[in-house]
Amino acid sequence: MARDKTVYTCSACGGTNAKWLGKCPHCGEWNTLEESVAEPAAGSGTRNRFQVIARALPVATLSEIEAAEVERQPTGLPELDRALGGGIVEGGVTLIGGDPGIGKSTLLLQAAERLAQHIKVLYVTGEESGAQVALRARRLGLGHAPVRVLAEIQLERILAAIETEQPKFCVIDSIQTLFSDQLTSAPGSVAQVRECAAQLTRAAKASGTAIVLVGHVTKEGALAGPRVLEHIVDTVLYFEGDTHSSFRLVRAIKNRFGAINEIGVFAMTERGLKGVSNPSAIFLSTHGAPVPGTCVLVTLEGTRPLLVEIQALVDSGGVSPRRLSVGLDRDRLAMLLAVLHRHAGVACMDQDVFVNAVGGVRISEPAADLAVLLAIQSSLRGKPLPRGFLAFGEVGLAGEVRPAPRGQDRLREAAKLGFAVAVVPKANAPKAADARAFEGLTIHPVERIEQAIEVVRGL
Repeated sequence: MARDKTVYTCSACGGTNAKWLGKCPHCGEWNTLEESVAEPAAGSGTRNRFQVIARALPVATLSEIEAAEVERQPTGLPELDRALGGGIVEGGVTLIGGDPGIGKSTLLLQAAERLAQHIKVLYVTGEESGAQVALRARRLGLGHAPVRVLAEIQLERILAAIETEQPKFCVIDSIQTLFSDQLTSAPGSVAQVRECAAQLTRAAKASGTAIVLVGHVTKEGALAGPRVLEHIVDTVLYFEGDTHSSFRLVRAIKNRFGAINEIGVFAMTERGLKGVSNPSAIFLSTHGAPVPGTCVLVTLEGTRPLLVEIQALVDSGGVSPRRLSVGLDRDRLAMLLAVLHRHAGVACMDQDVFVNAVGGVRISEPAADLAVLLAIQSSLRGKPLPRGFLAFGEVGLAGEVRPAPRGQDRLREAAKLGFAVAVVPKANAPKAADARAFEGLTIHPVERIEQAIEVVRGL
Protein backbone atom coordinates (compact mmCIF):
# COMPACT_ATOMS: atom_id res chain seq x y z
CA MET A 1 0.00 0.00 0.00
CA ALA A 2 1.31 3.44 -0.93
CA ARG A 3 2.16 5.64 2.00
CA ASP A 4 0.06 8.77 2.48
CA LYS A 5 1.86 11.94 1.56
CA THR A 6 2.58 14.20 4.52
CA VAL A 7 2.99 17.96 4.75
CA TYR A 8 4.10 20.23 7.57
CA THR A 9 1.58 22.92 8.56
CA CYS A 10 2.40 26.00 10.63
CA SER A 11 0.21 26.26 13.74
CA ALA A 12 0.61 30.05 13.75
CA CYS A 13 -0.26 31.04 10.18
CA GLY A 14 -1.53 27.84 8.54
CA GLY A 15 1.15 27.81 5.85
CA THR A 16 2.33 24.44 4.53
CA ASN A 17 5.76 23.12 3.62
CA ALA A 18 6.95 19.88 2.07
CA LYS A 19 9.55 19.24 4.79
CA TRP A 20 10.10 20.16 8.40
CA LEU A 21 11.95 23.38 9.15
CA GLY A 22 12.80 24.98 12.45
CA LYS A 23 11.48 28.35 11.24
CA CYS A 24 8.26 28.78 9.28
CA PRO A 25 9.14 30.38 5.91
CA HIS A 26 5.73 32.12 5.74
CA CYS A 27 5.45 33.93 9.08
CA GLY A 28 8.92 33.52 10.63
CA GLU A 29 7.76 31.73 13.80
CA TRP A 30 9.99 29.05 15.29
CA ASN A 31 9.04 25.41 16.04
CA THR A 32 5.47 25.76 14.75
CA LEU A 33 5.52 23.24 11.86
CA GLU A 34 3.43 20.13 12.61
CA GLU A 35 3.24 17.00 10.48
CA SER A 36 -0.13 16.09 8.99
CA VAL A 37 -1.52 14.04 6.11
CA ALA A 38 -1.82 15.99 2.88
CA GLU A 39 -5.37 16.40 1.63
CA PRO A 40 -6.08 15.24 -1.96
CA ALA A 41 -6.05 18.04 -4.52
CA ALA A 42 -9.28 18.99 -6.22
CA GLY A 43 -9.79 17.82 -9.80
CA SER A 44 -9.30 20.02 -12.79
CA GLY A 45 -13.03 19.84 -13.55
CA THR A 46 -13.86 21.59 -10.32
CA ARG A 47 -11.30 24.28 -11.03
CA ASN A 48 -12.71 24.90 -14.53
CA ARG A 49 -16.26 25.14 -13.18
CA PHE A 50 -15.24 27.83 -10.70
CA GLN A 51 -13.39 29.70 -13.44
CA VAL A 52 -16.58 29.83 -15.53
CA ILE A 53 -18.59 31.10 -12.56
CA ALA A 54 -15.97 33.77 -11.77
CA ARG A 55 -16.10 35.09 -15.33
CA ALA A 56 -19.89 35.41 -15.10
CA LEU A 57 -19.88 37.60 -11.98
CA PRO A 58 -20.90 41.24 -12.57
CA VAL A 59 -18.62 44.12 -11.57
CA ALA A 60 -20.10 47.29 -10.06
CA THR A 61 -18.76 50.81 -9.68
CA LEU A 62 -18.19 51.88 -6.08
CA SER A 63 -20.25 55.05 -6.45
CA GLU A 64 -23.23 53.06 -7.76
CA ILE A 65 -23.36 50.63 -4.84
CA GLU A 66 -26.14 51.45 -2.38
CA ALA A 67 -24.73 51.63 1.17
CA ALA A 68 -27.12 51.11 4.08
CA GLU A 69 -26.63 50.81 7.80
CA VAL A 70 -26.68 47.22 9.03
CA GLU A 71 -29.55 46.26 11.31
CA ARG A 72 -28.56 45.08 14.76
CA GLN A 73 -30.33 42.90 17.29
CA PRO A 74 -29.46 43.90 20.89
CA THR A 75 -28.38 40.96 23.03
CA GLY A 76 -30.01 42.31 26.18
CA LEU A 77 -26.59 42.83 27.80
CA PRO A 78 -25.73 46.53 27.25
CA GLU A 79 -22.00 46.07 27.94
CA LEU A 80 -21.74 43.25 25.41
CA ASP A 81 -23.69 45.34 22.90
CA ARG A 82 -21.18 48.18 23.40
CA ALA A 83 -18.26 45.89 22.54
CA LEU A 84 -20.14 44.52 19.50
CA GLY A 85 -21.00 48.01 18.26
CA GLY A 86 -24.71 47.87 19.15
CA GLY A 87 -25.68 44.20 18.92
CA ILE A 88 -25.45 41.15 16.67
CA VAL A 89 -25.65 41.48 12.88
CA GLU A 90 -27.54 39.13 10.60
CA GLY A 91 -25.05 36.72 9.04
CA GLY A 92 -22.17 38.08 11.14
CA VAL A 93 -19.56 35.73 12.62
CA THR A 94 -17.98 36.65 15.97
CA LEU A 95 -14.98 34.98 17.59
CA ILE A 96 -14.60 35.37 21.37
CA GLY A 97 -11.56 34.09 23.23
CA GLY A 98 -10.37 34.11 26.82
CA ASP A 99 -8.63 32.14 29.55
CA PRO A 100 -10.25 28.93 30.84
CA GLY A 101 -12.86 29.66 33.48
CA ILE A 102 -12.99 33.40 32.72
CA GLY A 103 -16.74 33.22 31.96
CA LYS A 104 -17.11 32.92 28.17
CA SER A 105 -19.77 30.21 28.30
CA THR A 106 -21.61 32.00 31.11
CA LEU A 107 -21.70 35.26 29.15
CA LEU A 108 -22.94 33.62 25.96
CA LEU A 109 -25.55 31.54 27.78
CA GLN A 110 -26.92 34.72 29.36
CA ALA A 111 -26.96 36.45 25.96
CA ALA A 112 -28.65 33.41 24.39
CA GLU A 113 -31.37 33.47 27.07
CA ARG A 114 -32.09 37.18 26.48
CA LEU A 115 -32.12 36.78 22.69
CA ALA A 116 -34.35 33.69 22.88
CA GLN A 117 -37.18 35.93 24.10
CA HIS A 118 -37.29 37.53 20.63
CA ILE A 119 -35.58 35.23 18.11
CA LYS A 120 -34.76 31.54 17.70
CA VAL A 121 -31.47 30.55 19.35
CA LEU A 122 -29.32 27.41 19.02
CA TYR A 123 -26.54 26.62 21.51
CA VAL A 124 -24.06 24.01 20.23
CA THR A 125 -21.81 22.60 22.95
CA GLY A 126 -18.81 20.47 22.12
CA GLU A 127 -17.05 20.61 25.48
CA GLU A 128 -20.00 19.79 27.73
CA SER A 129 -23.07 17.61 27.62
CA GLY A 130 -26.56 19.01 27.36
CA ALA A 131 -27.15 18.14 31.03
CA GLN A 132 -24.14 20.21 32.09
CA VAL A 133 -25.38 23.21 30.12
CA ALA A 134 -28.82 22.83 31.69
CA LEU A 135 -27.26 22.63 35.17
CA ARG A 136 -25.35 25.87 34.60
CA ALA A 137 -28.49 27.53 33.27
CA ARG A 138 -30.43 26.62 36.41
CA ARG A 139 -27.58 27.86 38.60
CA LEU A 140 -27.78 31.20 36.80
CA GLY A 141 -31.58 31.32 37.05
CA LEU A 142 -32.05 30.64 33.33
CA GLY A 143 -33.61 27.19 33.58
CA HIS A 144 -36.78 28.18 31.70
CA ALA A 145 -34.99 29.80 28.77
CA PRO A 146 -36.35 28.65 25.36
CA VAL A 147 -32.83 27.98 24.04
CA ARG A 148 -32.35 25.01 21.73
CA VAL A 149 -29.29 22.93 22.75
CA LEU A 150 -27.22 20.50 20.65
CA ALA A 151 -24.29 18.50 22.04
CA GLU A 152 -22.25 17.67 18.93
CA ILE A 153 -18.71 18.06 17.57
CA GLN A 154 -19.11 16.78 14.00
CA LEU A 155 -19.29 19.75 11.62
CA GLU A 156 -21.60 18.15 9.06
CA ARG A 157 -24.23 17.34 11.71
CA ILE A 158 -24.01 20.86 13.12
CA LEU A 159 -24.52 22.37 9.67
CA ALA A 160 -27.51 20.06 9.12
CA ALA A 161 -28.98 21.16 12.47
CA ILE A 162 -28.55 24.83 11.54
CA GLU A 163 -30.30 24.19 8.23
CA THR A 164 -33.15 22.35 9.96
CA GLU A 165 -33.61 24.64 12.97
CA GLN A 166 -32.91 27.86 11.03
CA PRO A 167 -31.91 29.86 14.12
CA LYS A 168 -31.20 33.59 14.00
CA PHE A 169 -28.43 33.25 16.61
CA CYS A 170 -26.09 30.29 17.12
CA VAL A 171 -23.28 29.71 19.63
CA ILE A 172 -20.49 27.21 18.87
CA ASP A 173 -18.67 26.28 22.09
CA SER A 174 -15.95 25.77 21.02
CA ILE A 175 -14.38 25.85 17.54
CA GLN A 176 -11.37 23.79 18.71
CA THR A 177 -13.58 20.77 19.51
CA LEU A 178 -15.14 20.47 16.05
CA PHE A 179 -13.99 18.15 13.27
CA SER A 180 -15.03 17.55 9.70
CA ASP A 181 -15.24 14.14 8.03
CA GLN A 182 -13.60 15.67 4.96
CA LEU A 183 -10.28 15.88 6.83
CA THR A 184 -8.29 13.13 8.53
CA SER A 185 -6.54 15.30 11.13
CA ALA A 186 -7.61 15.42 14.78
CA PRO A 187 -9.97 18.04 16.25
CA GLY A 188 -8.14 21.21 17.21
CA SER A 189 -5.49 20.88 14.49
CA VAL A 190 -4.73 23.78 12.19
CA ALA A 191 -6.50 22.21 9.21
CA GLN A 192 -9.63 21.29 11.18
CA VAL A 193 -9.99 24.70 12.84
CA ARG A 194 -9.48 26.52 9.54
CA GLU A 195 -11.91 24.32 7.61
CA CYS A 196 -14.62 24.28 10.30
CA ALA A 197 -14.48 28.05 10.69
CA ALA A 198 -14.67 28.56 6.93
CA GLN A 199 -17.67 26.22 6.57
CA LEU A 200 -19.54 27.87 9.45
CA THR A 201 -18.83 31.31 8.00
CA ARG A 202 -20.26 30.23 4.64
CA ALA A 203 -23.35 28.85 6.40
CA ALA A 204 -23.81 32.11 8.32
CA LYS A 205 -23.62 34.24 5.17
CA ALA A 206 -25.95 31.93 3.25
CA SER A 207 -28.61 31.53 5.96
CA GLY A 208 -28.38 34.91 7.71
CA THR A 209 -27.66 33.24 11.06
CA ALA A 210 -25.45 35.23 13.43
CA ILE A 211 -22.82 32.78 14.73
CA VAL A 212 -20.53 33.19 17.73
CA LEU A 213 -17.44 30.95 17.89
CA VAL A 214 -15.77 30.38 21.25
CA GLY A 215 -11.99 30.06 20.88
CA HIS A 216 -9.26 28.82 23.20
CA VAL A 217 -6.21 30.93 23.97
CA THR A 218 -2.54 30.01 24.27
CA LYS A 219 -0.39 30.56 27.35
CA GLU A 220 0.74 33.85 25.79
CA GLY A 221 -2.88 35.04 25.72
CA ALA A 222 -3.35 34.87 21.91
CA LEU A 223 -6.16 32.96 20.25
CA ALA A 224 -5.18 29.36 19.59
CA GLY A 225 -5.18 27.97 16.06
CA PRO A 226 -4.14 29.51 12.76
CA ARG A 227 -3.95 33.28 12.47
CA VAL A 228 -6.25 33.05 9.46
CA LEU A 229 -9.07 32.26 11.92
CA GLU A 230 -9.18 35.92 12.95
CA HIS A 231 -9.23 37.01 9.31
CA ILE A 232 -12.17 34.74 8.42
CA VAL A 233 -14.58 36.08 11.05
CA ASP A 234 -16.19 39.54 11.13
CA THR A 235 -15.62 40.39 14.81
CA VAL A 236 -12.96 39.33 17.31
CA LEU A 237 -13.57 39.80 21.05
CA TYR A 238 -11.18 39.10 23.91
CA PHE A 239 -12.63 38.27 27.32
CA GLU A 240 -10.05 39.51 29.82
CA GLY A 241 -9.70 39.68 33.57
CA ASP A 242 -7.90 38.35 36.59
CA THR A 243 -9.42 35.11 37.86
CA HIS A 244 -8.81 36.42 41.39
CA SER A 245 -10.92 39.51 40.68
CA SER A 246 -14.67 39.67 40.09
CA PHE A 247 -14.37 42.13 37.19
CA ARG A 248 -14.14 41.14 33.52
CA LEU A 249 -13.50 43.15 30.35
CA VAL A 250 -14.81 42.30 26.87
CA ARG A 251 -12.56 44.06 24.36
CA ALA A 252 -13.20 44.33 20.60
CA ILE A 253 -10.00 43.78 18.60
CA LYS A 254 -11.63 43.59 15.17
CA ASN A 255 -15.11 44.64 14.07
CA ARG A 256 -16.22 44.97 10.46
CA PHE A 257 -19.53 46.46 11.61
CA GLY A 258 -18.34 48.92 14.26
CA ALA A 259 -15.48 50.57 16.10
CA ILE A 260 -12.60 48.58 17.56
CA ASN A 261 -11.06 48.86 21.02
CA GLU A 262 -14.52 49.25 22.55
CA ILE A 263 -14.83 47.53 25.91
CA GLY A 264 -17.67 46.18 28.01
CA VAL A 265 -17.18 45.85 31.77
CA PHE A 266 -18.80 43.04 33.78
CA ALA A 267 -18.81 41.92 37.38
CA MET A 268 -18.96 38.19 38.13
CA THR A 269 -21.64 37.39 40.69
CA GLU A 270 -23.37 34.25 41.95
CA ARG A 271 -26.10 34.84 39.37
CA GLY A 272 -23.70 35.28 36.47
CA LEU A 273 -22.17 38.31 34.83
CA LYS A 274 -23.71 41.74 35.38
CA GLY A 275 -22.80 44.88 33.44
CA VAL A 276 -21.05 47.73 35.23
CA SER A 277 -22.59 51.05 34.19
CA ASN A 278 -19.89 53.20 35.85
CA PRO A 279 -16.59 51.37 35.28
CA SER A 280 -14.52 54.34 36.51
CA ALA A 281 -15.44 53.34 40.06
CA ILE A 282 -13.55 50.06 39.57
CA PHE A 283 -10.27 51.71 38.69
CA LEU A 284 -10.31 54.36 41.43
CA SER A 285 -9.05 53.43 44.89
CA THR A 286 -10.95 54.67 47.90
CA HIS A 287 -8.69 56.64 50.20
CA GLY A 288 -10.01 58.37 53.31
CA ALA A 289 -7.54 61.20 52.64
CA PRO A 290 -5.18 61.99 49.74
CA VAL A 291 -2.00 59.90 49.86
CA PRO A 292 1.37 60.53 48.18
CA GLY A 293 2.12 58.77 44.91
CA THR A 294 -1.38 58.68 43.39
CA CYS A 295 -2.72 60.56 40.38
CA VAL A 296 -5.97 60.03 38.48
CA LEU A 297 -5.78 59.65 34.69
CA VAL A 298 -8.61 59.98 32.16
CA THR A 299 -7.92 57.33 29.53
CA LEU A 300 -9.93 56.26 26.50
CA GLU A 301 -11.13 52.74 25.78
CA GLY A 302 -12.73 52.99 22.37
CA THR A 303 -15.29 55.78 22.69
CA ARG A 304 -15.58 55.48 26.49
CA PRO A 305 -13.56 57.77 28.81
CA LEU A 306 -12.38 55.91 31.91
CA LEU A 307 -10.88 57.36 35.08
CA VAL A 308 -8.00 55.20 36.27
CA GLU A 309 -5.83 55.78 39.31
CA ILE A 310 -2.08 55.61 38.69
CA GLN A 311 -0.05 54.66 41.75
CA ALA A 312 3.71 55.19 42.07
CA LEU A 313 6.09 54.17 44.83
CA VAL A 314 9.62 55.62 44.91
CA ASP A 315 11.93 54.02 47.47
CA SER A 316 15.66 54.01 48.10
CA GLY A 317 17.37 51.45 45.89
CA GLY A 318 20.80 49.93 45.65
CA VAL A 319 23.48 49.96 43.03
CA SER A 320 21.02 48.77 40.38
CA PRO A 321 17.65 50.44 41.07
CA ARG A 322 14.58 48.65 39.72
CA ARG A 323 11.91 50.05 37.42
CA LEU A 324 8.76 47.93 37.49
CA SER A 325 5.32 48.69 36.09
CA VAL A 326 2.01 46.84 36.09
CA GLY A 327 -0.48 47.83 33.40
CA LEU A 328 1.98 50.25 31.72
CA ASP A 329 4.92 49.87 29.36
CA ARG A 330 8.14 49.33 31.34
CA ASP A 331 10.38 50.73 28.59
CA ARG A 332 8.30 53.89 28.43
CA LEU A 333 8.63 54.26 32.21
CA ALA A 334 12.43 54.31 31.91
CA MET A 335 12.19 56.94 29.18
CA LEU A 336 9.87 59.12 31.27
CA LEU A 337 12.23 58.99 34.25
CA ALA A 338 15.03 60.29 32.03
CA VAL A 339 12.78 63.13 30.81
CA LEU A 340 11.82 63.96 34.41
CA HIS A 341 15.48 64.24 35.39
CA ARG A 342 16.69 66.11 32.33
CA HIS A 343 13.94 68.71 31.97
CA ALA A 344 12.36 69.01 35.44
CA GLY A 345 15.41 68.38 37.64
CA VAL A 346 13.76 65.51 39.54
CA ALA A 347 16.32 62.72 39.89
CA CYS A 348 15.44 59.08 40.61
CA MET A 349 18.78 57.58 39.59
CA ASP A 350 19.34 55.83 42.94
CA GLN A 351 15.68 55.05 43.65
CA ASP A 352 13.50 52.03 43.01
CA VAL A 353 10.41 53.11 41.03
CA PHE A 354 7.24 51.02 40.96
CA VAL A 355 4.16 52.09 38.96
CA ASN A 356 0.75 50.41 38.97
CA ALA A 357 -2.60 50.99 37.24
CA VAL A 358 -5.36 50.22 39.76
CA GLY A 359 -7.92 47.56 38.90
CA GLY A 360 -5.79 45.46 36.57
CA VAL A 361 -6.46 47.66 33.53
CA ARG A 362 -3.78 47.83 30.81
CA ILE A 363 -3.00 51.32 29.50
CA SER A 364 -1.22 51.52 26.16
CA GLU A 365 -1.89 55.11 25.08
CA PRO A 366 0.85 57.72 25.64
CA ALA A 367 -1.66 60.13 27.20
CA ALA A 368 -0.84 58.48 30.54
CA ASP A 369 2.68 60.00 30.58
CA LEU A 370 1.84 63.17 32.52
CA ALA A 371 -0.14 61.32 35.21
CA VAL A 372 2.69 58.82 35.67
CA LEU A 373 5.31 61.55 36.12
CA LEU A 374 3.18 63.54 38.56
CA ALA A 375 2.50 60.39 40.62
CA ILE A 376 6.26 59.66 40.73
CA GLN A 377 7.04 63.23 41.75
CA SER A 378 4.37 63.09 44.47
CA SER A 379 5.79 59.85 45.90
CA LEU A 380 9.37 61.17 45.81
CA ARG A 381 8.42 64.35 47.69
CA GLY A 382 6.06 62.52 50.04
CA LYS A 383 3.38 65.14 49.37
CA PRO A 384 -0.05 64.04 48.09
CA LEU A 385 -1.78 65.71 45.19
CA PRO A 386 -4.95 67.64 46.09
CA ARG A 387 -8.25 65.82 46.40
CA GLY A 388 -10.08 65.69 43.08
CA PHE A 389 -6.90 66.10 41.01
CA LEU A 390 -6.40 64.55 37.57
CA ALA A 391 -3.97 64.84 34.65
CA PHE A 392 -3.43 63.51 31.14
CA GLY A 393 -1.09 64.27 28.25
CA GLU A 394 1.77 62.78 26.26
CA VAL A 395 5.30 63.81 27.25
CA GLY A 396 7.97 63.95 24.56
CA LEU A 397 11.72 63.46 24.89
CA ALA A 398 12.22 67.23 24.63
CA GLY A 399 10.02 67.74 27.70
CA GLU A 400 7.01 69.06 25.78
CA VAL A 401 3.48 68.06 26.80
CA ARG A 402 1.56 67.03 23.70
CA PRO A 403 -2.24 66.97 23.38
CA ALA A 404 -4.28 63.83 23.84
CA PRO A 405 -7.09 62.85 21.46
CA ARG A 406 -10.62 63.82 22.50
CA GLY A 407 -9.45 65.98 25.37
CA GLN A 408 -12.83 67.69 25.74
CA ASP A 409 -14.58 64.35 26.29
CA ARG A 410 -12.02 63.43 28.96
CA LEU A 411 -12.55 66.71 30.82
CA ARG A 412 -16.32 66.42 30.51
CA GLU A 413 -16.24 62.96 32.11
CA ALA A 414 -14.05 64.25 34.96
CA ALA A 415 -16.32 67.24 35.59
CA LYS A 416 -19.35 64.94 35.65
CA LEU A 417 -17.73 62.82 38.38
CA GLY A 418 -16.94 65.87 40.54
CA PHE A 419 -13.19 66.37 39.99
CA ALA A 420 -11.93 69.83 40.90
CA VAL A 421 -8.41 70.32 39.45
CA ALA A 422 -6.94 69.21 36.12
CA VAL A 423 -3.49 69.62 34.56
CA VAL A 424 -3.79 69.12 30.81
CA PRO A 425 -1.89 69.98 27.61
CA LYS A 426 -2.48 73.54 26.44
CA ALA A 427 -3.99 72.32 23.17
CA ASN A 428 -6.67 70.40 25.12
CA ALA A 429 -7.73 73.37 27.25
CA PRO A 430 -11.36 74.37 26.50
CA LYS A 431 -12.12 77.70 24.89
CA ALA A 432 -13.83 80.45 26.87
CA ALA A 433 -17.12 79.76 25.11
CA ASP A 434 -17.09 76.14 26.33
CA ALA A 435 -16.05 76.89 29.91
CA ARG A 436 -19.62 76.56 31.18
CA ALA A 437 -19.57 72.82 30.40
CA PHE A 438 -16.74 72.35 32.91
CA GLU A 439 -18.07 74.33 35.88
CA GLY A 440 -16.42 73.33 39.14
CA LEU A 441 -13.30 72.04 37.37
CA THR A 442 -10.22 74.29 37.50
CA ILE A 443 -8.07 73.58 34.43
CA HIS A 444 -4.34 74.35 34.31
CA PRO A 445 -3.00 74.16 30.71
CA VAL A 446 0.73 73.44 30.39
CA GLU A 447 3.18 73.17 27.49
CA ARG A 448 6.18 71.55 29.20
CA ILE A 449 6.78 69.05 32.00
CA GLU A 450 8.56 71.60 34.19
CA GLN A 451 5.47 73.82 34.02
CA ALA A 452 3.32 70.92 35.19
CA ILE A 453 5.68 70.29 38.13
CA GLU A 454 5.52 73.98 39.11
CA VAL A 455 1.71 73.97 38.96
CA VAL A 456 1.56 70.93 41.24
CA ARG A 457 4.01 72.42 43.73
CA GLY A 458 1.86 75.54 43.96
CA LEU A 459 -1.36 73.66 44.75
